[in-house]
Order: sequence, then structure tokens, then C-alpha cells
Amino acid sequence: MNVTVLISRSVPTKVDAIGVPVATAGAVPRSLGLSRAALEKAGFDGTAGQTLVLPNATGPAQIAVGIGKPGSLTTNVLRNAAAAVVRAAGKRATVATTLADLPGVDATKAAQAVVEGALLAAYRFAGIKKEPNKSALTQLTLVVGQARSNGARIGSDRGQATATAAYLARDLANTPAGHMAARHIAEKAVELGSASGLTVEVFDRDQLLEMGCGGMVGVNAGSSEPPRMVRLTYTPRNPVGHLVMVGKGVMFDSGGLSLKPSDGMLAMKMDMSGAAAVLSSMSKLKALHCKAKVTGYLMCTDNMTGGAATKLGDVLTFRNGKTAEIQNTDAEGRLVLADGLSLAVEDKPDAIVDIATLTGACMVALGTKLAGVIGNNQGFIDKVQAAAAATDERVWQLPLEQAYRKLLDSNVADMRNIGGPHGGAITASLFLSEFVGDVPWAHLDIAGPMSVDADDGWLSKGATGFGARLLIDLALNFKK
Repeated sequence: MNVTVLISRSVPTKVDAIGVPVATAGAVPRSLGLSRAALEKAGFDGTAGQTLVLPNATGPAQIAVGIGKPGSLTTNVLRNAAAAVVRAAGKRATVATTLADLPGVDATKAAQAVVEGALLAAYRFAGIKKEPNKSALTQLTLVVGQARSNGARIGSDRGQATATAAYLARDLANTPAGHMAARHIAEKAVELGSASGLTVEVFDRDQLLEMGCGGMVGVNAGSSEPPRMVRLTYTPRNPVGHLVMVGKGVMFDSGGLSLKPSDGMLAMKMDMSGAAAVLSSMSKLKALHCKAKVTGYLMCTDNMTGGAATKLGDVLTFRNGKTAEIQNTDAEGRLVLADGLSLAVEDKPDAIVDIATLTGACMVALGTKLAGVIGNNQGFIDKVQAAAAATDERVWQLPLEQAYRKLLDSNVADMRNIGGPHGGAITASLFLSEFVGDVPWAHLDIAGPMSVDADDGWLSKGATGFGARLLIDLALNFKK
């Protein structure tokens, strides 16, 4: 991320654009030089996220940005408004805004939201090009009064940290599978570990076999790329609790012998978005002074169709000793998570969260704006939902309906890995629940919001990095 973020008591003299907040009612800032009637004549009424660019031949462009009804200001409104300013600024490289100086939202939270919105909207995946894609934005200035300046500095630092985490998650998921195999993400974890205060352990195929991780080995069986499981550990002094995160890291999902159609494979380089979110979030815990111990598992492998690939009807044995009959090799995410969750339980944590691009069924149910959350402990699910609300990475709770458990029954194993044509997100979660015991657990199914087809607010085309900021917020607020 090559954007400099500054805090200033006044609008800099040399900037290309200034974002000026305007509500749907009340006074219009004088700096715009237009009355409310003139703004409305130009089609601008202050609706949250709306923008109007007012060019200036002798100075910076003024960008009016809507913040909605007076008294309705929230961090999500500020985040989206900052993103709208950056999008409206276009190719203008230096942008200032007074968004973080508005009353009604704590200065620290306001600055964090504004920085996140601006930087996330400015994101561009460099790509594998002779001339890489670049963001136009090079400098962002938050203009705040003296009373809010200290809080704004703290919030700005936090916003830069969380946005950087999301950048990393997006970069990892946007990278083609030929350049981002399991061994590559393991190497990235080792690289980040020393700089991020993390202990990093990497396990190869032979070690996974010895550990009894039959789900990982079974999914990997058809691939020429070896699997990697990465365990990350962050341990602060006097931890207030222990949270474990488990991320699905299927680096490319062909569906295995239950082969996906070609169109269904196009986005499958992003099937490791869960592992990307875990790695990215954990890389910032030290910088953000997280007080809880956090352990992360990245369950990384391809799902391919080689001659040794797992066959329909095969039975895999997982780390905790349970077995599953494979009736669809494209239901592979739950198989690698089963081993990760089993290992997580052995760590004796206070709670476990897993994150995965798990089911198309969840996308059918909730669309592309919401992730599903399912679990066995309402108190912990409430914490996940609170983190989702704070970061605008939205979730919707689905039921862990035990009446559907019989759909997983198998004549030859403890269960089968699919549960029929209906309720797929729920039956997948019931499968996962077999591996968490009584530990408070929440499952995030991010298949829907893992990517967007076009820029949309603070989301940039391609991988969204969904979950990176949510998991940071969850960890920062977690305690036993």
C-alpha cells in the first residue's frame, strides 16, 4: 500500500481534491460556494454516499459527499463516504477531507472508518503485467480540529493497519493459482511471521499423514502440488483468553472427480479466501496490541483430478478419528476444515471461528452481500455479529438445525460429506460441528461476498478480502 496518510489542523494548500460532507438538511459548508438550492438543482441532495464534483481551475476540486440525515452518522456511513470521495476524485492523487472531524462519532472510530474507506476504495491488484495496475491515490489528509487530533491519529493508525490486512487478503486471493500454491502461501506466512510477532509452523504431506489428517491428504490426493498446513500463534503477555481461527485454503478447486463446469472454475483461485483472511488478520494483531492469545490454522491444498484423486465412495479418516464417505469431491472445504477444527479443539481454546468459501447454497440463500454465520454458542455468535457490524462485513445467522443431521448418515462411515439438494449451508455446518465438541464455535460461510464484479463503495473489483477486518475486530475484543 503506497498511500501516505496525514493528520492536519487545516486543509493543505496543495491537494488535488477536498471531500466536503453535506447532510440532507442543515447548513451547507461555505467552502463549496453553493447553496443547498444550487446543489439540489445539480442533482445532489446529501443522500449518504452521493457525490458531486465541483472543479476549480485555480485550486483543488471540491467534492460534496452525502452523509445522510442529520443525527444518523455512523462509522459505516463515514467509511462509505470516504470511499465515495476517493472514487469521485478519479485520477487526482492527493485528497483531503473533513469527514473525520464531524461530531456524533468518536474521533478514533471516525478516523479509522474514513481511512479504511478511502484506502480500500483505492485498492488495485497489481496483476501480472509488464506495467502493473496502480492506484491513483498517493496521499490522504484527514482535516480535524485540535480536540479530535489525538484520537484521529490513533484511529488513522488502526485504519491503516486494518486496510493493509485487507489489501493482503485481496492480493493473495486475486493471485492466480499457478502463482499462489499451498507452498507459496506457507512461504508468505513464514515471511510475515517474524515481522508480526507470530510463531509459524509449517506441516507438509508426510507430517499430515503422520498426524492423521486424512481430510487434507484426501483432498490433495489428485494434485501435483503438495499440501501445506500452517499453524500461526500470537501470544501476548497475560492473555485474556484464547481464540482459534481456522481458514479454508483450497488454492484452486476444480471440484475433483465431481468436476465443476468451466464457468464454475473461473473464480476458484479465490477458494482460499478464508485462509487469506486468517493470515492477514493475524499479521496485524501485534501492531494493534491484541490482548488475547490467537492461534490460526491455514488448511491449504488444491482439489484436482489426477490419477490418485479421491474417488466417490472412498472413506476418509480425520484427525479426531471420525470417518466420512465421500459422495461428492466438490464438497471438499469441509474435509480440510474437519482436520483444522480437530486440531483447534486439541489446543483447548475458549472459542473457535472458522472462515471458508464453503457452499454455493449459502450464496443462493443470502446473495453476494452477506456471509452466513452458524454455530453452537449464541454468546460467541453474538460477538462475531458485533464484529461484522463494526466493520461493515455483514453476516446473517442461519440455524444449526439438528433435524437435518440424519441427511449426513452413511452406511459405511460415521457420516457422508453431503446432505442432499436442500439446506446445503446448514448440512455443511452440521458436518463441521462434528469436529468442535463442546467448544464455543462459529462458522463463517463467505462464498457470496468473497468477490465483486465491479467497484462498489469500499469494495474494489475482484477479491474483497472479506473477513480480514472482521477477524481483527473479533480478536481485539475477545476475552474468556
